[in-house]
Amino acid sequence: MNNLLVIAFPSEQKAEEVRQKLFELQKEYLIELGDAVIAVKHEDGKIKLNQMINTTAAGAVSGTFWGLLIGTLFALPLVGAALGAASGALGGSLADFGINDDFIREVAEAVPPGGAALFLLVKKITTDKVLADLQGVGGTVLRTSFDKTQEDAIKAALAAKPAAPAAIETPTDNKEPPTGAAPVTA
Repeated sequence: MNNLLVIAFPSEQKAEEVRQKLFELQKEYLIELGDAVIAVKHEDGKIKLNQMINTTAAGAVSGTFWGLLIGTLFALPLVGAALGAASGALGGSLADFGINDDFIREVAEAVPPGGAALFLLVKKITTDKVLADLQGVGGTVLRTSFDKTQEDAIKAALAAKPAAPAAIETPTDNKEPPTGAAPVTA
């Protein structure tokens, strides 16, 4: 079952940083994302979407290939490639997969100007390990389809301070062994 998670951040850079961290976790098979979109609200109120995959470019590449192939059959490979690229780009721009773009724009209206929202379609997650890596990244949960306990855990992890590295004891110039250690005889 897919779950939706929308997190607001104060800047596009912070949202992109978290998205890249999630992509790294996906490479480690700790999370599987169906979609990861960043919606940026500009100062003028316009919303720009940074999709995970550029469907317009993918459609143009595919259309070019098929147009070239069909054009070659009719001895017009360049015309076929051009028409194929144009129709592929048009088809790609109209295609939408993952999270609905209209829904993204609607929810992103709640983000203050200059801010960004990270929209995640989560297919699978190893919750404890992912939340440990996201601990303290900040952000505000705007929407989620996770159950209440998981939602609370996500909010707590985002708000928590990152764990400080454990202090490493350095040896002193004391000749006496540390407490509880056996004395060294030479």
